[in-house]
Amino acid sequence: MAKRRVLLVDDEVTVLLTMKAVLEISGFDVDTAASAREARSKLKLREYQMVITDMRMENDAAGREVVQAARTAPYHPAVALLTSFPEEDWEDMGADKMLVKPMQTAILLRQIEKLLDTHAAKLQRLANSAAAPAKSEALQTTVAAKPASKAPAKKSEAKRLPGKKLPAKAPVARKKVATKKRKR
Repeated sequence: MAKRRVLLVDDEVTVLLTMKAVLEISGFDVDTAASAREARSKLKLREYQMVITDMRMENDAAGREVVQAARTAPYHPAVALLTSFPEEDWEDMGADKMLVKPMQTAILLRQIEKLLDTHAAKLQRLANSAAAPAKSEALQTTVAAKPASKAPAKKSEAKRLPGKKLPAKAPVARKKVATKKRKR
């Protein structure tokens, strides 16, 4: 299985390096960015399965900018906010998950894995629902393009599949049922 690529965005170098090491040990391919500007640039250059960003970096809106850039990326990565200052409107910003610092490593990894799984399932559902109308249109076109065939002359012909013979009907044995005469 290919390593999952994560973009980690935080202006605190110690947090950035520690998180990078933890994720890489756990099997992730991690790129880092120390600002929203750097993160937006990297989001355009590579594809990521997940973006984890701090909320407040060079300014209070930096995390929002990273989330918006990730949401407009054509490959639709999962997005998590990693912050010491949780905000109520994190879902309205477009994030999939709020991760609050500090957090135990095992819990953090479980939450990241769970988010990646649910996000992949969500993308699959969206892909299936987008493909369903296309399949339906293709089926309708195929059905409309088929020439009308003659209706079968006999009922038994209707049950036959081309190239297949139906088994002969076995005679049905009828049992004689003894009837008792009722006394009146």
